[in-house]
Amino acid sequence: MKRVSGKITVSPDKSVSHRALMISSIARGKTIVKNFLRSDDCLSTMACLRKLGVVIKDEGDRIIVDGRGPKLAAPTETLYAGNSGTTVRLLSGILAAQNFKTKITGDGSLSARPMKRIERPLKMMGASVRTSDGKLPMEITGGNLKNIDYASEIASAQVKSCVLLAGLYADGKTTFREPMRSRDHTERMLSNFGAKITSSSDGPGFWVSVDGPAVIESPGTLEVPGDISSAAFFMVAAAILPGSRITILNVGVNPTRTGIIAILRRMGARVEISNRRESGGEPSADITVEHSDLIGIAIGADEIPLLIDELPIIAVAASQAVGATRVTGAEELRVKETDRIKSVVGELLKMGARIEELKDGFVVEGPTKLKGAAVASGGDHRMAMSLAVARLAADGETRVINSECASVSFPEFYGLLNKITAN
Repeated sequence: MKRVSGKITVSPDKSVSHRALMISSIARGKTIVKNFLRSDDCLSTMACLRKLGVVIKDEGDRIIVDGRGPKLAAPTETLYAGNSGTTVRLLSGILAAQNFKTKITGDGSLSARPMKRIERPLKMMGASVRTSDGKLPMEITGGNLKNIDYASEIASAQVKSCVLLAGLYADGKTTFREPMRSRDHTERMLSNFGAKITSSSDGPGFWVSVDGPAVIESPGTLEVPGDISSAAFFMVAAAILPGSRITILNVGVNPTRTGIIAILRRMGARVEISNRRESGGEPSADITVEHSDLIGIAIGADEIPLLIDELPIIAVAASQAVGATRVTGAEELRVKETDRIKSVVGELLKMGARIEELKDGFVVEGPTKLKGAAVASGGDHRMAMSLAVARLAADGETRVINSECASVSFPEFYGLLNKITAN
């Protein structure tokens, strides 16, 4: 079994990087974005915005966005979102208010993901939206939007962000309601750009509103923190591999993203948070994790929105914990880059884990000594990285098929993992 040790920085936050480009593009003034994530997904957002007339300069250590204000330019070709659900769902909220027609498509994986969840509210606001039976390709013809009070059946930061971005253009207060609070990067950044955002978690569920029409102004500079979803792989590696201790510098610790920290602590992991600070409304800190004996826990529906992207790596942690870890209320995993429930169960079974598929999650019995096997990412970046961590805990050789898809969110992942790993 391997161990990991050292001090590292992880890739910049993907969610914040996407939003920094989009919101800067529709603001007045130039925005300097520092520590931007140059991953496939975020570069898809950049390419789409450039086709919409936004001037974006990449100067290596910073991105400069010359904001156009509310009105974008009609594209001369189809927008291609690649594998990025964030690109298509968030950008659709902005396109719904533009007085031209836009067609958006993506790769095979993205084209299988559900788009009715944004089609419905945008139509209610007055946009013309056409999909292929709720999937890509999608055509949006924007226009004068009206404000709505929309109740979503699922907690989704992407759907919420779509509605709020469209709400910037609507006349009056646009409200989005969800059963529980999802990640709030959009609300924080819109507030930082001067939009009037109100929210409340009083009573059942959570709601957030934006006042429109609003012309937002660049704050000048944004610094993107490290991505806690990327840090999660190293946190779990340190927690499950004896002799390990890792410190991850400048990680985003937005309260709507720190579910992984809470879960690891409940499982008995030693997690220390230090050097807290804030930039552009986003808090960050240094995170230190040491190896410890983990125990199985129950993870329910109320916790899922705060750690939806981390569940595959949590399954790896659970395979090394004493007792049962039960995850329920995670149906949303089935409509990610892959059916992540089926994928994580199937691939960890190949490595000898005792894991059972549920309709809305999975159950893992541990601890189990994993064994090397040929496993497949299915083209899902988070599965590829989770299996790479499982490989460190396994006896024998493990080969991850299509491991290169990690570049979607974390191009430097394998180099960094190799650097801190020792026998």
